[in-house]
Amino acid sequence: MFVHTTTDPRHRPNSLRDLGMTSGSNPAVSLSESFYKKGTEIYGDKEPADYVYQVKAGAVRSYKLLADGRRQIGAFHLTGDIFGLENGSSHRFTAEAIVDTTVRLIRRQTLETVADSDPMVANNLLDMTTNNLQHAEDHMLLLGRKTSLERVAAFVLEMDQRLTGAEVIALPMSRRDIADYLGLTLETVSRALSRLHELGVIEFLGNTQRQIVLSDRQKLATIDLQD
Repeated sequence: MFVHTTTDPRHRPNSLRDLGMTSGSNPAVSLSESFYKKGTEIYGDKEPADYVYQVKAGAVRSYKLLADGRRQIGAFHLTGDIFGLENGSSHRFTAEAIVDTTVRLIRRQTLETVADSDPMVANNLLDMTTNNLQHAEDHMLLLGRKTSLERVAAFVLEMDQRLTGAEVIALPMSRRDIADYLGLTLETVSRALSRLHELGVIEFLGNTQRQIVLSDRQKLATIDLQD
């Protein structure tokens, strides 16, 4: 789950190029591409983790179905993000295309072989693993300590930070997805977004309200900082 959830300004590897796959010390590595239509499973929970993936275009959600049938989304993977890198031999989540999505993939064994001979790749893999752990910790805090309004504010800030340079935050995920990511009901997410609109923090574009313009980033950040 390699996502950018903090304001840490340090560069974080989020592409196969950043992993050193194009460095002169590495042999040519074959990267393949696969296309997945909206709603198509990329890999399932407990399936062998034989590949590492990068979103070339589109968006992916990683989720786990709970014993009572509820869905908990652990992360959203947007263009450039790498996902599917596990510390065991099998996947712990299911990955699914949110919209029509193209991913690049490389065999995990190949990546590990390159890492054995290239310190840059090894260091970047360690950095990505650390970021993965940090995201999991941040997400646990988000689910356990923040109010519904704070959770939604934190989500909007996360999307703003990850979709850098965009005047409009175009969300590929639905409000149901957002609810399952934040541990809230669909109705609660809708009310929280409406409240942020009433406070003059965000504006909506289009009928689907998936396009968001931030009117007051400072105020939004203040809401997210509340305990």
